[in-house]
Amino acid sequence: MPVTGRKPKPEGQRRNRMPATHEWIEVENTPYDGERPSLPRRSGGWPAATKRWWEVVSRMPHCRLWTEADWQFALDTAEVHARWARGEGSASEVRIREKLLGTTLDARRDLRIRYVDPKPAAAPADVVKLDDYRELYG
Repeated sequence: MPVTGRKPKPEGQRRNRMPATHEWIEVENTPYDGERPSLPRRSGGWPAATKRWWEVVSRMPHCRLWTEADWQFALDTAEVHARWARGEGSASEVRIREKLLGTTLDARRDLRIRYVDPKPAAAPADVVKLDDYRELYG
């Protein structure tokens, strides 16, 4: 008995034939050590969990790509994190913001950010002593 319905499409055929719109951004996998804002003064201080969170987030390798607006968003996220750490806010808001910041492997994949191993330092070329050549032709 014949099967009804449409014929299945060949494997690997995509509906959207457009190429990927964004290429991967490769970032050297070394902690960011450039300028970064400090957590501002806050009434009641910052929870210890938020201070640890800020130390980790503000040293991620892809922070070198951030603009001033990105840093401001990260500081605002620290405030949301502090409220959550004190039981006043929602963990889902923290997760959404962390995804936008690229704090996890899955989030970086969605942002098309890839950490790559640092390039090895170029080895110095063997240096030849000119005195050795002078003795040969001298």
